[in-house]
Amino acid sequence: MISTRQLRYFVEIVDSGSFSAAAERLFVAQSALSRQIKAMETQLQTALFERTARQPRLTAAGEAFYPRARNLLSELLKAGEMATQVGNGERGTLRLSHSSTVPMSGPLLQGISTWLERSPGVSMDIAKLSSEAQLEDIADGRLDVGLLRLPVLRQRDGVRVVPLYSEPLWLAVPPNHPLVGSNTPVELAQLKDEAFISIPHPQRGGLSYLSAELCMRAGFFPKAARVMSRKTTQLQLIQAGFGIALLPKSMQDIAPANLHFLPLADPDCLSTVALACAQAPSALVEQFCQTLHECL
Repeated sequence: MISTRQLRYFVEIVDSGSFSAAAERLFVAQSALSRQIKAMETQLQTALFERTARQPRLTAAGEAFYPRARNLLSELLKAGEMATQVGNGERGTLRLSHSSTVPMSGPLLQGISTWLERSPGVSMDIAKLSSEAQLEDIADGRLDVGLLRLPVLRQRDGVRVVPLYSEPLWLAVPPNHPLVGSNTPVELAQLKDEAFISIPHPQRGGLSYLSAELCMRAGFFPKAARVMSRKTTQLQLIQAGFGIALLPKSMQDIAPANLHFLPLADPDCLSTVALACAQAPSALVEQFCQTLHECL
């Protein structure tokens, strides 16, 4: 097998014009250089140089071999540089997913933009998944970073979940709701007889679980609407008059224009967005997480 050292020696001899000049540039003895070239010619079963008293001259085989040998060394150098850059987080694609109640807007979107500006060699692939699916995909190596809402009921081994930021929950109601136009924040107890378009799943956490917990603190369990959703479609369901929901204030950014968001009286009605990634993340993921923490 021809070694990269032999290729490098061969190319240097051609580029420098002589064995002695190549040996000087490579900081090796000329005899060692000659032995490596002879060994390569033996492996190839053909001569690459015509040995003359003056400068070495390439044979026809050497002429054919030279540009390919030079390209191989160039590609090997590029491959090494690429591996180093990927390992240092300077290149690569970050696979990110977010829950439907974590809209890609506002400060979060600005944090992503800041990271991309700092890392011109990287790209991002964004998808939308439930909190449980995000944790599973991170644990199985199919996803790099997840953005979800606490609480998480089922943790996964090897996955780190870290709070990122909190924001107030507001009451989302349809355009014709009686509370529209009220000048005072809404008390949760006022919602006892309302139909909620999202109630908790027995095995899932997230926003619906938190909303139910807050309602129970106010003395009631949310009554289920006839049509329910835990996804972004709940905005359309509220707009159509099927019910109400407690939603993060940031969801106003993606809500229909005539949907009304009303503040709640209880200052503890907060929802926390968490960042999930592997316990031992790559440099690419670590740099992204650090940037988000700085920006939010």
